[in-house]
Amino acid sequence: MLKSLETQLLESRWDAEAVAGMSESELLLYRSNILGSDKRVTNYGGGNTSAKIMETDPLTGAPVEVLWVKGSGGDIGSIKMDGFATLYMDKLQSLKSLYRGAEHEDEMVGYLPHCTFRLNPRAASIDTPLHAYVPRKHVDHVHADAIIAIAASENSQELTQQIFGDRIGWLPWKRPGYELGLWLEKFCLENPDADGVVLESHGLFTWADTAKDCYDQTIDVINVATRWLAERSDGVAAFGGAIHTSLPATERRAVAARLMPAIRGFVSGNQHMVGHFNDSDTVLEFVNAKDMGALAALGTSCPDHFLRTKIRPLVVPFDPADGNLDDVLASLPQQVEAYRADYAAYYNRCKRDNSPALRDPNAVVYLVPGVGMITFAKDKATARISGEFYVNAINVMRGASAVSTYQGLPEQEAFDIEYWLLEEAKLQRMPKPKALAGRVALVTGGAGGIGAATAERYLADGACVVLADINTDGLAAARADLTDRYGADVVRAVTMNVTSEEEVAAAFADAAVAFGGVDILVSNAGIASSAPIEETTLTLWNQNMDILSTGYFLVSREAFRLMRVQDMGGSVVFVASKNGLAASPNAAAYCTAKASEIHLARCLALEGAAAGIRVNVVNPDAVLRGSKIWEGDWLEQRADTYGTDKEGLEEMYRNRSMLKRSVLPEDIAEACYFFAADTSSKSTGNIINVDAGNVQAFTR
Repeated sequence: MLKSLETQLLESRWDAEAVAGMSESELLLYRSNILGSDKRVTNYGGGNTSAKIMETDPLTGAPVEVLWVKGSGGDIGSIKMDGFATLYMDKLQSLKSLYRGAEHEDEMVGYLPHCTFRLNPRAASIDTPLHAYVPRKHVDHVHADAIIAIAASENSQELTQQIFGDRIGWLPWKRPGYELGLWLEKFCLENPDADGVVLESHGLFTWADTAKDCYDQTIDVINVATRWLAERSDGVAAFGGAIHTSLPATERRAVAARLMPAIRGFVSGNQHMVGHFNDSDTVLEFVNAKDMGALAALGTSCPDHFLRTKIRPLVVPFDPADGNLDDVLASLPQQVEAYRADYAAYYNRCKRDNSPALRDPNAVVYLVPGVGMITFAKDKATARISGEFYVNAINVMRGASAVSTYQGLPEQEAFDIEYWLLEEAKLQRMPKPKALAGRVALVTGGAGGIGAATAERYLADGACVVLADINTDGLAAARADLTDRYGADVVRAVTMNVTSEEEVAAAFADAAVAFGGVDILVSNAGIASSAPIEETTLTLWNQNMDILSTGYFLVSREAFRLMRVQDMGGSVVFVASKNGLAASPNAAAYCTAKASEIHLARCLALEGAAAGIRVNVVNPDAVLRGSKIWEGDWLEQRADTYGTDKEGLEEMYRNRSMLKRSVLPEDIAEACYFFAADTSSKSTGNIINVDAGNVQAFTR
């Protein structure tokens, strides 16, 4: 195994001082959070915890037993108190009289709301009966890799007995639901001394009468399995041994940067998808192995793994020794189409009369020998989490293959979970995606006021953003601020000089590896200078042209290259200036460079239209607050030009405008948002002036 036994074994995270004085429900929350904080215990959104707690009935004032159990769709690692469903235990027991058998078990979910305690709006999950009918106060259900490796082995019952004896029982595969809850109850009643049970191809249930004992039980059982697997897999070549050698890290990223935009274009037919790249040691060991293809074809076993990663991954036929990337890219359309056809055939073989319609037939997971794993999903967090689930599956396959023969879920069982009507109902309840969901924006000048405000506007509507700037300190501060508010998944930062071809290309490659590509370019990097023409040096002239003209050309060229590979269209937004349309005294270099920007945008609008790439311009004027270009000599120079001081300049600009209003970075961001969103999908080659009104800058 890649990790030593010491690093694989779990340590107790229970802090006796931290839990002192906690109520039973608070202890449940604490236990849940520390279990879910370790991915070796259970994956994101996977597993379930519960406690049966005595509460006061709000109607009678009498004490009643209430099941507190993780609500539908929650994650035990991040759950809060309001994430638990609460149900009367006596009512849950009374449901048994309504049960009409396994063929009708889904209807039992409809009865759960009638068991709700205190009108709790949190929906109970399909796992509720599994927790309710275990006759112990505290129950944990987790998906530890070491346990699932046993559960997904061909002889899992025999292995469970060999490892645990009578301490832990075994139940054959059964889809989670009411029937499985009754099976668990029967097992517990027949085996009162057992501490838990392994569910074939699924996971682990453990129980106890106190929160601490239940937690300890779960950790210990996982460690027993981990130690047993480690001892028996020591010296065994994982997955049949390596047949490929990993490329160096920089080369792996370079391959991913070319593959990901191409794949993204193929899989984004119904909605924009976001990518995630993983080249961890665990992934590389698997993608380089002799048995990788055969194991990948078997699919995953645990339902949680399967729901996140689809029936099976797509193996990209890259040979790291030959470096056949061009051939791989050329064959990708046929390979993707073959996967779709195979998925459709799987759907048609397994569908029921009442099955939901065929969903997106594209792969979620892409395995690349010598390079790593790529995952695509509707948003960055889901893409990352899908990759984490497949890493769990890799660990399961490693363990099972070392001690037995790994087996995935039977195809029909896998289909019945993927297209389960209850899962479909959960999907239908999900909120409508935000307007920029799945879009990726790269914003130059991202450390400045306009750049940061535009990035925030995009993030607020669901986009992922790459901030690019030459100012490393300002860039770090902007990234930290946006990450605090929108999360680390959706914000990246790259130091970039827009006048450097190499740095521009590297920035777009970073965006491709981080998110799969780029849909929106906001070209906003800026400089400003003020000098009479006689005092304008060639250096000053060239500096303006290099950044404001050549820089915009270089960034746009790279954006066009990437957008054409994706073949999904795109939006390029130039943040120019009123000065590109209206002359200004003592600013010939700046005004000329800004005029160049505007005409470049017109040219690019012509070139991009056939590919659906729209190019538009936002023209600000006098955005003083938060703007980096006003922090240097430009402010003093413009104040001198207009015969005022620094404090009076903003007031002068405001009074000069037709609307008598100040222009703020957020105002420019709103215009940049309009050109990025589908509301402007029929607009290209246009200019929006955001200058509070300046007759000289009218475009007509």
